[in-house]
Amino acid sequence: MTSLMPNFLSRFFRPFTSTTKMSLGPAEGGVQNIPDTAQKCTVAAGCFWGVEHLFRKNFGEQGLYDARVGYIGGDVNNPGYRAVCTGRTGHAEALQMTFDPSTISYTTLLEFFYKMHDPTTKNRQGADTGTQYRSAIFYHSPEQERAAKEVTEKVQTQWWKGGKISTEILEAGTWWDAETYHQLYLDKNPGGYECPAHYVRSFPPLS
Repeated sequence: MTSLMPNFLSRFFRPFTSTTKMSLGPAEGGVQNIPDTAQKCTVAAGCFWGVEHLFRKNFGEQGLYDARVGYIGGDVNNPGYRAVCTGRTGHAEALQMTFDPSTISYTTLLEFFYKMHDPTTKNRQGADTGTQYRSAIFYHSPEQERAAKEVTEKVQTQWWKGGKISTEILEAGTWWDAETYHQLYLDKNPGGYECPAHYVRSFPPLS
């Protein structure tokens, strides 16, 4: 049905399911053997379909071992998509990446994060509105927290001078994988919904 309707409308026909959560292994097509030196990067930037798609497209061959969509930042165990959509679980639709820090830096991933969405629209990306669509960085170490704050300060003064960045910087809590049909959604459904706020801006290098 998605391919037969205007792109922006397909968002409102995302399927609901009570399907049991998938396992914590890599998403479909992911790398099965991830080294112990790998690190995680967890971000939220609106509808997770487009966030995953853009990160995979730009870093899939550049040190990104795996990327999976899911829910984080809430206070309900094992949330499903239907519950998260109400905005009452406190979770954000998010992307958790596992990457090779010797090939790509955490800072590079965060800079791309600030290029591919609008961090100045609080709890909203495009027409998608609600706390589940908030902009956030969930750090996994004190080093990541420092990097997130440093990058955010730079992009505020150099890239997003026209508005105040609303991105939350929070310690990563419990991660819940989204349902199977959400993983690699736009690879499996090329005509599926893509948030109009999700595109890579042509910002100059940060100084």
